[in-house]
Amino acid sequence: MKVRFVFAGCLLWAGISAGRPARAGTPAPPDTGFVRQSHRRAVFQIDQRFSIINGKVVGINGLRGGVEWRGRWRAGLGVYRLSGGLLTRQALPEGLPPGTRDEVRFRYVAGYGEYVFIGNRRWELSTPLQAGVGYYYTRVFFPDGHNERSSRRVLYLVEPSVAAHYRIFRWVGIGAGTGYRQIFASGQQPKDEISGYIFFARAKLFLGDLYKVVRGHERLLDKDWQ
Repeated sequence: MKVRFVFAGCLLWAGISAGRPARAGTPAPPDTGFVRQSHRRAVFQIDQRFSIINGKVVGINGLRGGVEWRGRWRAGLGVYRLSGGLLTRQALPEGLPPGTRDEVRFRYVAGYGEYVFIGNRRWELSTPLQAGVGYYYTRVFFPDGHNERSSRRVLYLVEPSVAAHYRIFRWVGIGAGTGYRQIFASGQQPKDEISGYIFFARAKLFLGDLYKVVRGHERLLDKDWQ
């Protein structure tokens, strides 16, 4: 009970303090609760993801582009593909020659939405959510060098995650995050463990600000921008 009263008192004190005007000569603390941008701008990202499939860490190459508005909301579309080289858990058909191997392939297109819940012009924390559709198949490699592809299976996916981002210059930033991929199939479920945790790194270009640099309105390497 005592802890509750102390917590409530802290909240009341914080509310009263927030409502007081700043003293003369004392700079107001920086507001990190909002990222203010009055206009819309295009955003392009190299979205390199890593995931655990069949017990191994594999890379998923991705590109995505979209629109950001009010510095708080983002939405767009991305394309992704498994980097390859991952052996599947499906059994090989009988009668194949020794040395035959089969690898899993996975590609998808996803729409995304992202909400920035805290940050400033330099850094931010956000909650991206992707939902999309793709296909999954295996490719069989024979000892003589030729290969064959199995039939494609349509899969659906949802990827909630949490991301952090730091803006190095006005026109470029880097980021990283983690989340989970959940796979759904309308037919037979894949034997490969495609659902699982994801980890990603991003290189982010702000195309509007990059255009200003190209036109000479802003400096290319300006670390002191506000």
